Amino acid sequence: MSHALPRRDFLRLATAATAGASLLSLSDDIYAQNAQGKKKGAKKGAPKFKISLAQWSLHKTLNAGKLDNKDFAKTAKEEFKIGAIEYVNQFFKDKAEDKAYLAELVKRQQEHNVKALLIMIDGEGALGDSDSAKRQKAVENHYRWVEAAKAIGCTTIRVNAQSTKDYEESKKLAADGLRRLSEFAKDRDINVIVENHGGLSSNGKWLAETIATVGLKNCGTLPDFGNFYDYDRYQGVTELMPYAKAVSAKSYDFDASGKETKIDYERMMKIVVDAGYNGYIGIEYEGKNLDEYAGIKATKKLLVSIRRAMTA
Repeated sequence: MSHALPRRDFLRLATAATAGASLLSLSDDIYAQNAQGKKKGAKKGAPKFKISLAQWSLHKTLNAGKLDNKDFAKTAKEEFKIGAIEYVNQFFKDKAEDKAYLAELVKRQQEHNVKALLIMIDGEGALGDSDSAKRQKAVENHYRWVEAAKAIGCTTIRVNAQSTKDYEESKKLAADGLRRLSEFAKDRDINVIVENHGGLSSNGKWLAETIATVGLKNCGTLPDFGNFYDYDRYQGVTELMPYAKAVSAKSYDFDASGKETKIDYERMMKIVVDAGYNGYIGIEYEGKNLDEYAGIKATKKLLVSIRRAMTA
């Protein structure tokens, strides 16, 4: 079962998205129009990474109806001065195949000079389901999001490596589902990346081994600074970075000096940069003490400070 958009409509939307991306100008957060992930031969003194905004940072605002998904690009640029965004599918769950809606997202991105990087996908089934038919159904459920990502100018979808078996069996099952989806996405120039997001995926070693088992260049990881349970976060990010095509800067709270209280950001960003990654770092604030807007700004301030120190 395919969820692909008609080729004529797909090409029209993709062309519009590409045109929007070409409008990007250099700013504090955008240093290369199409850079994402690792880039070889970076010039000495060049910024070590770029900053994007993950939509989940605003999930309370969105769920409360105080922000519409179509205005995410505008908010990122005008409120936070961030020119690259990461969507979450649950905020436009029924719009993956709505060509008019996707075209409107492209239009808003163009109007505000914002680049769409990826869509985070949840709720479409377990890609490592032990039932072969259910696993294939989960793979096919993601097809429409591959097409939607392409239509709005993204290069990537983030998925989950959910499974139900033990360590080795889950690795085989998840790798099978990821490989099938990545093969579909490869023909559309879309990456499929997995976040440490609960279950065995929050074990850095397991997830790294699973991606290695898939063995496709467009299948990688999205290391999240949080989301490690009973597992050392620094070890986990180190294990996932060789496969990283995006990075999620989870943040919870800040002390009086602006440091994150649960995560050593300087240490974490050194791990990221030392791995040869100089792509986008997506802000994902998930704290309770600051409101979402203040939390995003505090996370950005910390990242900018670290970047300046690294670049000096």
